[in-house]
Amino acid sequence: MAGLEVLYTCVAGSISCPQDAMVCFVHWEMIKSGYRCVGAGDEPRSSDKKSELLPADWSSNKELYSLRYKATDTDNQILLKAITVDSTLIFNLMNSGTQQVSDLTVNISDHVDADQLHTFDSVFKSADSLSEKVKTQLLPSQDRSAGQRKSRREEEEDEQRRRADDSDPLRIPGRHPRQGTQPHWPDPMVPPFAVGGADLDPFGSRTGGMIVDPLRSGYPRSGFDPSSGIPDILPPGAVPPGARFDPFGPVGRHRPGPDPDHMPPPGYDDMFM
Repeated sequence: MAGLEVLYTCVAGSISCPQDAMVCFVHWEMIKSGYRCVGAGDEPRSSDKKSELLPADWSSNKELYSLRYKATDTDNQILLKAITVDSTLIFNLMNSGTQQVSDLTVNISDHVDADQLHTFDSVFKSADSLSEKVKTQLLPSQDRSAGQRKSRREEEEDEQRRRADDSDPLRIPGRHPRQGTQPHWPDPMVPPFAVGGADLDPFGSRTGGMIVDPLRSGYPRSGFDPSSGIPDILPPGAVPPGARFDPFGPVGRHRPGPDPDHMPPPGYDDMFM
């Protein structure tokens, strides 16, 4: 706890209760974490300046302590408040720049000996445990916060890059697919394919297909073979042998034979008929 004894000795005249000693301890943890106190109260003042010391009026209110801090490398103001509730002290820390809030509740008697307020060597009990609580629960970890900001910034840049790629109609997809779970699309030609597999088989290699298949209905089939072609409609070989074929017009509509109009009615040559 290097430096805490010097600070405690400087403000010993203002310490009159256990919560004063507790606030002094948390203040020193703030200083060790790279923050400097700029004054007491909620509102900034023209006399504010960064200092490792506590301001003159820091302990004027024993029920509500309010101290303002700034980091050594930024101007973001951090407000520390400590509220006395029975035998506990509730600390609340808010970063005005990021709106990040943290809090810590401690039992005063577990960490401060009320009978030894003016003896630094005996005033704090389990100082290492209290320091660990303040660091992990109340003070923002600068390294972790910077890492989170960097991670969020990288995620935003990646998202903007993906949106730009998706909106470019001339972009050629990369060789490597994007990471992530890909949907499973079963192959319709590889059994088992529970629904619709036979309908997707154009050569009818498996059972199934239409509910009523004219070529597999069990009734006698006509001698029509689509693989031999349809005169003036479908050339021979256009339909593979054995494939299911649904005619797209009446078969034999151009059957050879006499023209039904080979005997015109009487007076047909009369254009005014």
